[in-house]
Amino acid sequence: MSRRPAELAAAVLALFAAAFAAGAGARTSDRNQPMDIEAAHSTCSLGANDSCTLTGNVTMTQGSLSIVAAKAIIEQSGGDPSRALLSGGVTLRQTLDDGNQINATASNIDYDLKTEVVVFTGNVEIRQLRGTLNGQRVVYNMKTNQVESGGSGNGRVKMRILPKSAQAKPAQAQPAPAKGSN
Repeated sequence: MSRRPAELAAAVLALFAAAFAAGAGARTSDRNQPMDIEAAHSTCSLGANDSCTLTGNVTMTQGSLSIVAAKAIIEQSGGDPSRALLSGGVTLRQTLDDGNQINATASNIDYDLKTEVVVFTGNVEIRQLRGTLNGQRVVYNMKTNQVESGGSGNGRVKMRILPKSAQAKPAQAQPAPAKGSN
């Protein structure tokens, strides 16, 4: 992989990570860290409207941010990154500024840099301290900070929102009753 495609991939993925994470309260210092990307294979074109494809256990780390996918396609338009497509069981993990973690999994993530819309599809689960969001499709508009989610077919969106008081104290396990006692 020549230096230019590697820089393109790193720039797009760093932008994706920083922009998406910024809306979620991600660790601010992560944006100032280098991004390390590894993959089994890459194919990158040098044209202004071409793409870079990374395959085979693609891993990206930047500070506390960690992204793993089977495949990443970085598209550019007019020489600038325009879209990042991550597929094949994507996991995203990052520590927020308050020290808590956000974890997300989906079959695919499609990030359009022009519209600033991130679309998670396929068995989406987003977990953080205050709760979880599950569905087949979650759309996050970074410009408006709006989240839209839906199930597929008869599927439903599932959310669990914990009260603030539950954040301070982890749930205590109750001891099992002694055998033979009523």
